[in-house]
Amino acid sequence: MDWQEINIDKLKGRLDDLKKYVDLPKLESQLSELEGKMSAQDFWDDKEVAQKTVAEVSRIKGKLTPLRALDSRMEDLEVLLEMAADDEDSASEAESEYAALAKDLDAVELQTLLSGRHDAENAFVTIHSGAGGTEACDWADMLLRMYQRWGERRGFGVEIVDFQGGEEVGVRSVTLKVVGENAYGYLNTENGVHRLVRISPFDSQARRHTSFASLDVIPELEDDDEIEVKKDDLKIVTARSGGKGGQNVNKVETAVHLTHIPTGIIVRCSAERSQLKNRVLAMKLLKAKLFKLEEDKKRSEMERQYGEKGEIAWGSQIRSYVFQPYQMAKDHRTGFEMGNIQDVMDGNIDGFIEAKLRGQTPDK
Repeated sequence: MDWQEINIDKLKGRLDDLKKYVDLPKLESQLSELEGKMSAQDFWDDKEVAQKTVAEVSRIKGKLTPLRALDSRMEDLEVLLEMAADDEDSASEAESEYAALAKDLDAVELQTLLSGRHDAENAFVTIHSGAGGTEACDWADMLLRMYQRWGERRGFGVEIVDFQGGEEVGVRSVTLKVVGENAYGYLNTENGVHRLVRISPFDSQARRHTSFASLDVIPELEDDDEIEVKKDDLKIVTARSGGKGGQNVNKVETAVHLTHIPTGIIVRCSAERSQLKNRVLAMKLLKAKLFKLEEDKKRSEMERQYGEKGEIAWGSQIRSYVFQPYQMAKDHRTGFEMGNIQDVMDGNIDGFIEAKLRGQTPDK
């Protein structure tokens, strides 16, 4: 872009909108108040409260610092543009800085969108095979690999909490724990039914098949004490672990099944070799599911959740992955699409996630 084509007013407008979105004056007031508390002599008398205050200050600064930096860089860019007409070096620098500033503003906008109560938390992701039998189990296995690769690209930790294989191939159900900053905020956009269209490798007549699998995403609660689970409301069953695992698999009863009787929610954990560890993880997962259920009720979003996920079959998909007769992955909520299907299956799904976070909608 030539420096004369730079529209700095457009960038400034986006930055102003961002400041309004985060309520900049309110954040600055909160920071000033908290820093005042931290300067008190008795601040560390209550370590638990002090640590929460320090964490809150860090969170607020995490929002303020990038905005202040963008403000400063915007002013510098204005100076460069004033000098550009008479100075070739300033013109070149203005072009480079404008491109970098626009890119960094995009990143800050996206980060700001991840400001939900639990967006910053780790995530539990459960993949269920749907309509399609063996095909669907294989498709669920392909999605498992895709999200594992996505986690690797971001440097996130991804571990299998529970694995239930298909009767012949693939995955009937698998639960992952994804550990990383904003893991839940990102992956919550993937919640729903995913549809595959391809020539089946299991069909001797090489016919095209359609398969479905669903994703359920919930946050790992940092403090799950607020969710009370009564002992009488639980049905606990132990079993031998199956599928992927260590030497204890299929030898001792390490797998734990929890059923929350009032809601009918069932969780299963079998990844750990210790039944006690599986029970602790299963309880954490159950509390996260109960919390999510309660949040959905409070926000009256249950209809939205089922509108996006619903039955794991025709007409309910959020995204389609087509391998034949052409190659295309398309999100039906946003209209975002990619033609390199192999790249998508190798974990390159950030474009889909960003489009959903930004509230992009398909062209009518």
